[in-house]
Amino acid sequence: YTFLTYNIILSKYIINFFDILHYWVWIMNNFKNRSFFHDGMREFQNLFDGSRTADAIEKNRKHYEFWDDEKDLIQKTKFFFIASSWNGYIDCNIKSGDPGFIKIIEDGVIEYPEYDGNSMYRTAGNISKNPNVALLFVNFDGKSRRIRINGHASIHRDPQSLKKHYGAKFVVRIKCEIYPNCPRYIPNLVDNELSIYTPREKDGVPPAPEWKERDYIKNILPKDDPHKS
Repeated sequence: YTFLTYNIILSKYIINFFDILHYWVWIMNNFKNRSFFHDGMREFQNLFDGSRTADAIEKNRKHYEFWDDEKDLIQKTKFFFIASSWNGYIDCNIKSGDPGFIKIIEDGVIEYPEYDGNSMYRTAGNISKNPNVALLFVNFDGKSRRIRINGHASIHRDPQSLKKHYGAKFVVRIKCEIYPNCPRYIPNLVDNELSIYTPREKDGVPPAPEWKERDYIKNILPKDDPHKS
């Protein structure tokens, strides 16, 4: 082979590698095209006989457009938590603002403003390298459902995006995969009350949460579930 031939062959391998890499990035960022659970999650589900329950929750609760009560919580919230990562740089942050600072711009897509801060840009920096994020919306009232989100984030600095968020340096837009959780163990900070569902030795078995009575769950609970009938 000539030097030119080797370069052509090498170029083809490089192009194929990046084609495969881009394909897998697309798969991982397009939530509907990848499994909701990876092998590590499945390992623990199988260990504690929880795979049936996990699959039922995925089938009946995972969605890609916000339900009405989720829209209400998001539009009224004053804060949420966001986790991001890149190459071992893991970050968990809280984003805050007045009610309405998070906007639902279309079904399953939200955006929030990045205000003046400490100039570290840990969340934005991670997003610029890896757009996969996780969000948690929660009211510490002991009764409202949590909203958990797997998201694909992008950063926008165009005038059209900025004018919707007064004081924003840039806007973070997130395409969402949504799965709500019950508030089972969340304390009621409004009234300074602990959750009645937290196991305590002196109280015996805590009451069952509502979701364990649902038709698609109640007959497939793990074999050692304390509320299995």
